[in-house]
Amino acid sequence: MPKLDFSSEDQAAIVARVRDYFLSEFELDVGRFEAEGMLEFFAGEISAHFYNRGLYDAQAVITNQIEAINDAIYQLEQSPST
Repeated sequence: MPKLDFSSEDQAAIVARVRDYFLSEFELDVGRFEAEGMLEFFAGEISAHFYNRGLYDAQAVITNQIEAINDAIYQLEQSPST
């Protein structure tokens, strides 16, 4: 199971959100310990999918920027004199 690399303040905020979600959506009063366990479970089981999607999205942004740079360079080309 991967270690969560959040500050204690961030982890407390995330755990609070998990607890609030379960209370509002399912009327389940989940304790802090249980919410931390769920967070660790989801981090271990599905976080790679979100991480990989973030990489894919970043790659798409970079690819679009490179295409824009290539277009700008193409526009700078000059015809040779004859």
